[in-house]
Amino acid sequence: MAAWPSTSTLTDTQPGWKTWAVPANRPAHLVGWSDGGIVALLVALRQPELVRKLVVIGTNYHYNGTVPFDLDPQSPMAQELGRAYIERSPDGPEHLDVVFGKSVAMFTTEPTLITTDIAQINQPVLVIVGDDDVVTLPHTLSLYEGLPEGQLAVVPGASHGLPLEQPETVAGLISNFLAAAEPPRTFMPIRRARQTDS
Repeated sequence: MAAWPSTSTLTDTQPGWKTWAVPANRPAHLVGWSDGGIVALLVALRQPELVRKLVVIGTNYHYNGTVPFDLDPQSPMAQELGRAYIERSPDGPEHLDVVFGKSVAMFTTEPTLITTDIAQINQPVLVIVGDDDVVTLPHTLSLYEGLPEGQLAVVPGASHGLPLEQPETVAGLISNFLAAAEPPRTFMPIRRARQTDS
């Protein structure tokens, strides 16, 4: 498996990560947006018994899967995320600049998973991405194709801010995926037919 970067590594010594990932000590559905999706992938790789299904939104498995971009602290996206952070952070509003700086540095070095890592995730995974996301469509497609039980949704007219831009669309996709009891049954399976035959 590819080396796991320090800030994305999940270890048993980090207090609390199993608590949020696995309520009541049973497998849980994990839904993650952006870096949250990376965390969901890492949990599925590190502790697969803790995961039932995954939904990853605007998620890259390697840092080279994003287009170079400058996140302007005054942009609507940064402002919205900043407000949400300040409302919830126990460290106070002045800590936002520290988190912002660390995040920008992390984007250029993490994560470092490869497709053979992704192929080890056997749970059903819904990959959702905006058609104008910072995570490139070829990278998103390689994530989807690398997952043995992957499903893909590309949402038109959406950016990396998809959950904020189209919350009802995202909620519908997630609800339908999590409620489905069986693998998809389609009239003309192509990729899934090959999986069934192998």
